[in-house]
Amino acid sequence: MQIDVLSLFPEMFSGFLSSSIVARAIDKEAIDVKLTDFRSFSTNKHRKVDDYAYGGFAGLVLQAQPIWDALEALLEQGPAPVIYFTPQGRKLSQSILEHYAKLPRVILLCGHYKELDQRVRDMAVSDEISLGDYVLSGGELAGMVFIDGVARLQEDVLSDVQSAVSDSFSDGKDGLGFPCYTRPEEWMGVKVPKELTSGDHAQIEAWAQSQARSLTHTRRANEIQPKLKGPMRLGSKS
Repeated sequence: MQIDVLSLFPEMFSGFLSSSIVARAIDKEAIDVKLTDFRSFSTNKHRKVDDYAYGGFAGLVLQAQPIWDALEALLEQGPAPVIYFTPQGRKLSQSILEHYAKLPRVILLCGHYKELDQRVRDMAVSDEISLGDYVLSGGELAGMVFIDGVARLQEDVLSDVQSAVSDSFSDGKDGLGFPCYTRPEEWMGVKVPKELTSGDHAQIEAWAQSQARSLTHTRRANEIQPKLKGPMRLGSKS
């Protein structure tokens, strides 16, 4: 899968692309990430890419010309959907990641300032995606989240493919995952649930489904916020 990223700050991706699952996906040639600074396409002698908004609104707007020319250069290499990260986009979900993970190529457009000139959005953008109802300084962080999400879904990237399939919201599920435990069986006086050590696969599956339903109802129903715990203290359980 080829991922082209258009950004004013491509250096932000350097550490991200050389670490963890994303680095493994690149090493295995499951994904190929190409970074383009769209400032280099500006025809302004000072490489300016923004200007004041018509209407007297506060904030600067990304100009159409540099981004349009950058997209034209990329699309000359072949067709690909253009994804623009903006608070106005639809919320990113696992089903969206699963859809795009199957495509051979995508172009990610990381915005900055107030917004991107609407004419480019209307004429060139295929999809608009948001991480949630809040505002970040730019689209680079959203782009990294997207890349991580599709990278781990590529074949042979995860050592255990079932790990991805059983994640929250994966494989068509609309709910959260279940609690997980590992050795030792007892830690700080708390034992692993007996169902998980029973060896009864039907009982284990029933427990997992029940826990997932309970978590989803508690933390997602009507967007109710979970009750947060106090600060952790070393040597204590709460």
